Amino acid sequence: MARFFNTNAFRLAALYFALFAGSVLALFAFFYLSTAGFIETQIEQTVGAEIRGLQEQYEQLGEAGLVALVRERSLNERVDNMIYVMTDPFLHQIAGNLSTWPRRITPVKPGWITFPFEVHTRTDTEIHTALGTQLIVGGDRLLVARDLRDATVFRQHVLSTIAWAALISLGLGIIGGLLMTRQMLRRVETVANTTRHIIHGDLAQRIPLTGSGDEFDQLGGNLNAMLDQIERLMVGMRQVTDNIAHDLRTPLSRLRSRLEVTLLEKPNSARYAEVLRETIAEADQLLGTFNALLSIAEAEAGSRRDTNTTADLAEIARNVAELYEPVADDKGLTLTVGVPDSLHVRGDRHLLSQAIANLLDNALKYTPSGTVSLSVARDGDAARIEVADTGPGIPPDRREVVFDRFVRLEGSRSTPGNGLGLSLVRAVATLHGGSVRLEDNEPGLKAIFTLPAASAVATEALRASDARPAA
Repeated sequence: MARFFNTNAFRLAALYFALFAGSVLALFAFFYLSTAGFIETQIEQTVGAEIRGLQEQYEQLGEAGLVALVRERSLNERVDNMIYVMTDPFLHQIAGNLSTWPRRITPVKPGWITFPFEVHTRTDTEIHTALGTQLIVGGDRLLVARDLRDATVFRQHVLSTIAWAALISLGLGIIGGLLMTRQMLRRVETVANTTRHIIHGDLAQRIPLTGSGDEFDQLGGNLNAMLDQIERLMVGMRQVTDNIAHDLRTPLSRLRSRLEVTLLEKPNSARYAEVLRETIAEADQLLGTFNALLSIAEAEAGSRRDTNTTADLAEIARNVAELYEPVADDKGLTLTVGVPDSLHVRGDRHLLSQAIANLLDNALKYTPSGTVSLSVARDGDAARIEVADTGPGIPPDRREVVFDRFVRLEGSRSTPGNGLGLSLVRAVATLHGGSVRLEDNEPGLKAIFTLPAASAVATEALRASDARPAA
């Protein structure tokens, strides 16, 4: 219970309950005061009308007529709870249904008084309170009042009803607040239990969603998406570790064996130079693999945050094509380039250049003869890069697998490479909010790389920001 009372959920429920209770009590108090005030107003209006009527009769009939009228209205005891008493200047009764002038008179407001009086019943004597006003006629005094007993009983009944209604409302408020607090705590405990399992290494745990779409479901959905991303990164890290251990062990072992064998041979400077050249080439290949893995890790982790700067994709594509034109010429391939004057995107210029270079390098590497084409075009709100070749292509069931690290198909084992080029392309596409896919070029393979294009307004704003000198 101590933990329950110390929770933010309980404090929030207590705050709402206090506001609810204050509102209910204020509403009931207003209702009670309005009801009680209305009854007293009605009594005042009734007594006021009666006293004005008697004064008019006095003006028309004189004192004798007034006495007769008071006696007439007092014949029936307490007719309509009305009280009359008329006395001479010495307070001796002349007429009325009250035997004496009241002794304890309490002024309540100008012209109005209250006083107690006795009411004899068959079994007992009761003390009631009356509200009235008095009038001086000649030398005599006239008091007209009304018994407040019915009004008091009604007020007590209303007050009792309001009290019970307030207790019931407050009770329901307390129960509702406790239930709401418990429900909130249950949802929070679900999140806490899930994270506790995850802390202990169970990354497959996910926060259960109720499907209501409320704030807890939105929070749970975001946390689940974050956990999915973390799990993918962890799986990728394990895969990278396994792949490094598997794919780099062989070249390192080969490099070490070559050096050991060379040391065992008879000293020969020409042989030493040849082995050193082979070793340097092997080390360059290993460094290239490590650099590719580092670039992929940076792209997947989003550690490179230059994706909000303006980059001219058309210019990048032209530069990459110029770089690979000699490679195409050496292989006797035709490299065609279809690029607009400019096409701006938001992205990291270096990573985009590396992704296009990897696609073009793969196309030139695995195309024995024919044509390789590079095109850049705007496709709605996206920029579309296509690299197509007339090579053997990739079977449809293997086109997703080749994006994994160190994956090389059987036909590419004899060509240089480390199986990381397409992995980097997909990581760059994901970082920039785009995608990459492989399609049939009939014959050959077509790689389609898409990413969001920058709008004209955003492009000008980014250009101005880039051009602004630093403070």
